Order: sequence, then structure tokens, then C-alpha cells
Amino acid sequence: MALAQPEPGGLLPERIAPLRGALATTACMETLQVGYLHAVAAAAGCSLSQPFPDTGIDWHVSHSSPAHAVDDEVTIKVQLKSTYQLAPHPPGPAFSFALDNAHLVKLARTPVSVHKILVVMIVPRTQDEWLRAGHDRLDLRHCCYWINLAGHPVTGRHRTTVRVPTARVFDDRALCEIMTRVGSGGRP
Repeated sequence: MALAQPEPGGLLPERIAPLRGALATTACMETLQVGYLHAVAAAAGCSLSQPFPDTGIDWHVSHSSPAHAVDDEVTIKVQLKSTYQLAPHPPGPAFSFALDNAHLVKLARTPVSVHKILVVMIVPRTQDEWLRAGHDRLDLRHCCYWINLAGHPVTGRHRTTVRVPTARVFDDRALCEIMTRVGSGGRP
């Protein structure tokens, strides 16, 4: 009697490239970063909602806890951006990212009743490298970083370059820490 062997789970031999759809790369990048945000929010115990109509902020992330001082549920607004023009593991304490001034003005406004953060995802140039799946894991590549741009000045004519700290990896622990600070009346 032969033992049943697990199927490879959609894994193709390395030499055979999958037939990918014709969706624009930028649209695929957006979908990938939304998947990353969903995974982080799920691991952090947060809920997500999309504002409708979209007014320039991609997501609202809410975190409920009786330990919050300002309310039992706190919310932040998240603007997602992604790029393949930066290499993974950017060297140094920060990397440069150019934002349209209209987006920066929305993210930099102070004071606010609901804090906002920018989350920038660095992705590999080719979709073949975006994720790896196995029986015990799903790896999304490469990484998201976050920054609170409250008070940041607009310096460019149409776009302004901001510096995103490499120490601020956006994962479930970072999101919990952000929500803890906001829940105690602080900034992200």
C-alpha cells in the first residue's frame, strides 16, 4: 500500500515560467501591498476598512482593546505606496521616496483627529520573485516600511522627497506598537 504524497501546491519546476495575466505591473504591485497589509492587520488583531469614496487615503486600520486610554477602539489612516526602483534591505538609516505634493499635504496635516501613516513597500522588479509558498509558510517579498509625515514640509515643485527610516519595518508588532501609542493619546 503506497502512502499518499502531498501535492506540490501549485509549485512549478523552476525552469517553467508560469503564464501570468496581462494586468499592469503597477496594478499587481498595489494588489500585493494590500495583501501584505491584510496579513499584518490579521496578525495584529486589527480590522480594515476602505473609505468610500476614496479621498486619497487607502485604508483605515482599527484596533480594539480595553487597555486604550482614549477609547476602546482606535483608528489610523494608511496610505500605501510601492516601488521596485529600490533594492531590498536599503543601506543606511533611511531611504528616499518621492511623493506627489497633493499626497504629502494630506499626510502632513496637523493637528488631526485620526493619525495617518505612509507605508512604502519595496518589491522585486519581477513578479516571479514576489512570493514563495511552501507547506509551512508564505513569504511575501520584500518589505514594507512606515513613517508618520505629520508636519513634513512640501519642498518640491510637484513632488517632494521624504526619508523613510529603515528601522521602521511595518509588521504586526510595529502595528500593535503604533496602536498602543495612539490608544494612549500619542502619535503613531
